[in-house]
Amino acid sequence: QVQLVESGGGLVQPGGSLRLSCVASGSIYSINAMGWYRQAPGKEREFIAAITSSGLTNYADSVKGRFTISRDNAKNTAYLQMNSLKPEDTAVYYCNAHVTTGWGSYDYWGQGTQVTVSS
Repeated sequence: QVQLVESGGGLVQPGGSLRLSCVASGSIYSINAMGWYRQAPGKEREFIAAITSSGLTNYADSVKGRFTISRDNAKNTAYLQMNSLKPEDTAVYYCNAHVTTGWGSYDYWGQGTQVTVSS
């Protein structure tokens, strides 16, 4: 089994910053891409950012220039640095990882962490 655990969410004022972390653990041979998604109330889950094992990144237009994804392969951890936060960034943020295990390669999801941007 593989588990992803997010942390770092909370309440922040507009213009503020937060750093999310996602730690993967379990029967992991390797982790390919890791990414972040978010889901606001009444909306579908949307892609935010992704990073490959070699460090290539991709971002949604809505967060380009404000959010930065990074990862520490030795720690099986991905990060999402979020700056200049806006009220519309309020959502539950989910970590995703494409993991190769002893029985194949699968996508795994964390349980989510709430980010609320409000004054």
